[in-house]
Amino acid sequence: MNHRRGARHFARENVPTRSWRRRTTFLTALVALSGLTLSACGSSHSATAPTTSTTTAPVALCPLTGTPAPGNVVPQRSALAVKVDNYSLGPAPAEARPQSGLDYADIIFEEQVEGSITRYAAVFQCHQAPGLVGPVRSARWTDIQMLSQLGRPILVHVGGINPVLALINSSRLVNLDLGFNPQLETHPAGRYAPYDTYTTTRAAWAHEPQLTTPPAPIFSYSATAPQGRAVTQVHLDWSGTSDIYWRWDNATGTWLRFYNVGTPSAPNIQPDVLTDGVQNQAQNVVIQDVNITYGPWYENSVGGLEAESHILDGSGRAYVLRNGVMISGTWVAGAAGTPTQFRTLSGKVIQLAPGRTWVEIYPANAPQVVSYAPSPANTTKTTSANS
Repeated sequence: MNHRRGARHFARENVPTRSWRRRTTFLTALVALSGLTLSACGSSHSATAPTTSTTTAPVALCPLTGTPAPGNVVPQRSALAVKVDNYSLGPAPAEARPQSGLDYADIIFEEQVEGSITRYAAVFQCHQAPGLVGPVRSARWTDIQMLSQLGRPILVHVGGINPVLALINSSRLVNLDLGFNPQLETHPAGRYAPYDTYTTTRAAWAHEPQLTTPPAPIFSYSATAPQGRAVTQVHLDWSGTSDIYWRWDNATGTWLRFYNVGTPSAPNIQPDVLTDGVQNQAQNVVIQDVNITYGPWYENSVGGLEAESHILDGSGRAYVLRNGVMISGTWVAGAAGTPTQFRTLSGKVIQLAPGRTWVEIYPANAPQVVSYAPSPANTTKTTSANS
């Protein structure tokens, strides 16, 4: 990996109910006459006061965000994961940036590919992107590891090496290769290959009309933030082309994404803005430290080895960012079809904020630097990961 500076690693840190009113009156007459006691049989009856009740329809929640579904109806369709490029050598517009459609995704997974660059799997379910999504690129082995927890998701991509495609075809993922479905492609003006292939969520879902089962939730949600340490920024240094920053924005209640196109000594940090002018942001950022190996396959003609992120039946450290705090914990994944579990260091399930989640499938020993919020003494502490 092209890590440009050494770093230590994150220090471990420590329905509504309805009620009915019931009135019961008991009448017992006891009559006593000089020396003679007469008992009258006690009669009892219950009188129920007339009541009116207002029945409120339950709120239907999007399975992948925990937020109210549009029109209070969860769409009867599977999750749709679109592979989106993230390669850029300079400020946008350049190569893959700016991308389109990511602001309508429920979850975005960011994975490492060859050369320590990154690529996205933008997962849609509750909301349909109104325009184009892309640029769409090829599939990777890691896609199976990330997406198998989503039931029977559709994977939209453009090609891939034969061993990877064979594994996708034998997995839980539905292989929707735009290379074999050119009717689903569009090539907007001003883009050049390989950054010019786009699609729409409408067309992709229409291509697989038989997939009508929504995915089960893979996260737990709560509007109440769990205890964590206040932070202002997390810096994830994948490589020279994927050097990213997440910064808490109290005004929007989200983590905003930035990227550096400069150097360590002369950073040039840019807001990560999409074609519609919206900056990439999320209510939750999950940093999932994963063991990554390389090979045995070559991904390109210059000898780039396939990066394989080992998630299924795996475990590791995890850090959850929400509501301006960081919760340290662990992750454990089972077999394909089961969601990854995120727990605190004491073993409690980490609940996310309702909203979009960005999952960083991050190399376990790569630089991760956290800037903590100012202390009462008005100082800011910056700590590296896994020390």
